[in-house]
Amino acid sequence: MSSNAPVKNGKGPGEESHQVLTFVLGNETYGVDILRVQEIRGWSAVTKIPHAPPHVLGVLNLRGSIVPIVDLRMRFSLDRAEYTTVTVIIVVSVISAAGRRDFGVVVDGVSDVVDVNTAEVKAAPELGAKGATDYIRGLVPVSERMVVLLDIDRLIGSDLTSFSNSADETASAA
Repeated sequence: MSSNAPVKNGKGPGEESHQVLTFVLGNETYGVDILRVQEIRGWSAVTKIPHAPPHVLGVLNLRGSIVPIVDLRMRFSLDRAEYTTVTVIIVVSVISAAGRRDFGVVVDGVSDVVDVNTAEVKAAPELGAKGATDYIRGLVPVSERMVVLLDIDRLIGSDLTSFSNSADETASAA
């Protein structure tokens, strides 16, 4: 079964849902498919990689795997924030043309896991700017807030090429 496939939840005939991990960046709430989440960990310093894009902070060694760390505030061109005790890294599995790879995304804080009814997901509005909504799978109301559902493959997958090139250049220079 594909990780993006909806799952029957017993709500009623024809109603499908999937679970989403929600997190905050500033005043906004975002969500990512829970099946892509490998781990949630507190903030820790990273090893910088020369020539990496500005939003790629560096890498962490997680149980022997080198995991690139992306600051989503920087990726979304939001104001920078200090990393605090509530800042977390969500390790997600990204699938791209280059294959499957784990990435860590730095967020202000994790909210909760919610069931999202597929029928309630609305398409992202056309905003006119090329690429403005390319990484958004949809929008869904949860409680009193609107959650922006991210397509983590499109959001982070484009970084695989740029990170791989930077890492290759660093390795060949050593």
